Amino acid sequence: MPDERAKPPTERYTLGELLSIMARLRDPETGCPWDVQQSYASIAPYTIEEAYEVADAIARDDLDALKEELGDLLLQVVYHAQMASEDERFGFADVVDGIARKMIRRHPHVFAGADREQFLTAGMWQHIKDEEKAERGVTAQGSRLDDVPLVLPALTRAVKLQTRAADVGFDWPSLGPVLEKAEEEIAELKAAIEGNEGEKNHAQRVAEEFGDLLFVMANIARHLHVDPEAALRGANAKFVRRFGSIEAALAKDGRKPEDATLEEMDQLWDEAKADETKT
Repeated sequence: MPDERAKPPTERYTLGELLSIMARLRDPETGCPWDVQQSYASIAPYTIEEAYEVADAIARDDLDALKEELGDLLLQVVYHAQMASEDERFGFADVVDGIARKMIRRHPHVFAGADREQFLTAGMWQHIKDEEKAERGVTAQGSRLDDVPLVLPALTRAVKLQTRAADVGFDWPSLGPVLEKAEEEIAELKAAIEGNEGEKNHAQRVAEEFGDLLFVMANIARHLHVDPEAALRGANAKFVRRFGSIEAALAKDGRKPEDATLEEMDQLWDEAKADETKT
């Protein structure tokens, strides 16, 4: 068990000590009341949030933040493993052993002397995953899409669903038809918008057509080998940056965006865009 006092900065804690810290936090009698009452379900949202914060630190190229966020994400693994240990289901060592074995098993071209090129071109990764499912008793009676997690961000899940379908040949052969499908979906969205707003299902139809368009855009991203979530994060960052330029320019005159006209803000936006192009 870790000492009551924190170690000085010159000394480092070990993974074993981190596991002991979590065990102590979860002790029913002497632990933290908040930590003791948590469950897998209540901690899961934090696990997802920490994964996003890791991605955010990477996107910002902030390695100091990345170090901290990776620690927060590791804590989530330790937390879930501690609860499973209390349930006598598995422990942290089992998690480590399982992932180590999985990596070795799924990379025979690295650890078992298999031909590297053949492995990469013959779809062996998916073949090995299918074998693992068979060993666990998972039958092929359901859809091959069933194990794409529902909790994934919608754009990411769309790409994964499309990739699974493409693996069995259900895919357009090139980008061209996908772009044509996007144009078709835009036309259908316009038609839905221009429909009778008084209709009972008008809003539902618009939302459905909008969803179809997003799904096709995810497919375009897949064909272009673009991560749609990363692309959208980049677009968000660009919007924040350029809108910040509008705010800064107006502040020089003692004004705020609500004090300016749309035409003024459009002009300042164009100027910010032009400045970015120069750099």
